[in-house]
Amino acid sequence: MEKNRAKINFDDVVIHVDNVSKSFGDLHILRDVDLKLYNGENLVVLGRSGTGKSVLIKMISGLLKPDSGIVNVLGQQVNLLNERELRMLRQRVGFSFQNSALYDSMTVRENLEFPLVRNQRNLTRGEIDKEVSEVLDSVGLLQAINQMPSELSGGQRKRIGIARTLILRPDIMLYDEPTAGLDPITCLEINTLINEVQERYRTSSIVITHDLSCAKTVGDRMVILLDGKFERQGSFEEIFDTDDERVKAFYDYNFIT
Repeated sequence: MEKNRAKINFDDVVIHVDNVSKSFGDLHILRDVDLKLYNGENLVVLGRSGTGKSVLIKMISGLLKPDSGIVNVLGQQVNLLNERELRMLRQRVGFSFQNSALYDSMTVRENLEFPLVRNQRNLTRGEIDKEVSEVLDSVGLLQAINQMPSELSGGQRKRIGIARTLILRPDIMLYDEPTAGLDPITCLEINTLINEVQERYRTSSIVITHDLSCAKTVGDRMVILLDGKFERQGSFEEIFDTDDERVKAFYDYNFIT
């Protein structure tokens, strides 16, 4: 399924990864990579497991520092920020973790209230309830508000994880393997939700995935990470219209009917 064309402002770069490298000991993960995310865009980063996709978004969110190069997010150089400045920036950058990262001892309501109350301490009980209900409704799970994470399916937990990220109304969303471990029908539902989030909340997003069905459904533009570098970028068709055996092997690995 092809996605509808988004309203993208190509004059406004919200993330700029400039000549960034990252290694762990003798293992070179990223080699002088360059990447731009534009305002309103869903950018898909493709690549097999272990190629550095998750390392990339951890540097964008300030969880890792690059060995060299610059990571600029919303006009700020991430690796130069102090703890307070980084905390403020992270309120504008939502990180949807691969495992949803919900607190098992909290209800769905409490999971969503936690980041809201921690970051906006002057809210009334009524305002908190309104925010929680609105964001749960936006992911189609208002009825799960009093359930525990253990009572939810994998797809529902993924939706709640996205809702918890959205409750702070971030400008940017970072999705780490959003369809990993889900059945095909639930994958389609999550893909649809990512597009709905882009439209409803006017987010700019980076979607890390090796799932080509996800990429084709949510991506306005795609890049593919090969041997530590972004070798190709463009539409789905442009990425895979090549004789590069590495790209062809990646496509065959993810065969789409």
